[in-house]
Amino acid sequence: MRVDIRQTHRGSILVAALEGELDDHEAAAVRDLLDQKLLDMRVPCLVLDLSGVTFMDSAGLGVILGRYKKITAKNGKMSVAGVTKPVDRLFEISGIKKIMNVYQTRDAAVRALKEEMQ
Repeated sequence: MRVDIRQTHRGSILVAALEGELDDHEAAAVRDLLDQKLLDMRVPCLVLDLSGVTFMDSAGLGVILGRYKKITAKNGKMSVAGVTKPVDRLFEISGIKKIMNVYQTRDAAVRALKEEMQ
C-alpha cells in the first residue's frame, strides 16, 4: 500500500496526514517529502496525523524521530495525532511517547501547539 500525504497549512503549523503502511518501502519517500514541505513552507511546527496508518515498522519510527530531531534543532515543535492501536503499541515499546506529545485528534494537536507557541 502507498502512503499518501495531505498537508494543510494552519498558521505556522504544517499538518501532514499519512495513510497506508509506513514501512521500509515507503520511509525514504515520506521522509524526503516531509523535509521538502517543511523547507518550502518554512514552518516551525509539524503535526503528523497517523489515523490512516495501518502498519508501521522501525523505518517508520525512524522517519518520525528524524523529523522530530530536525524540527526541535531549529526550536520548532512537533506532535503526533490519531495513533491507531498497533502503532500506539510500537510507540509504547520504543519510548517515543516519553519525548513527543501524542494526541487523539489532529485538531487537539494543532490547538496544543498553538498554545505552546504563544
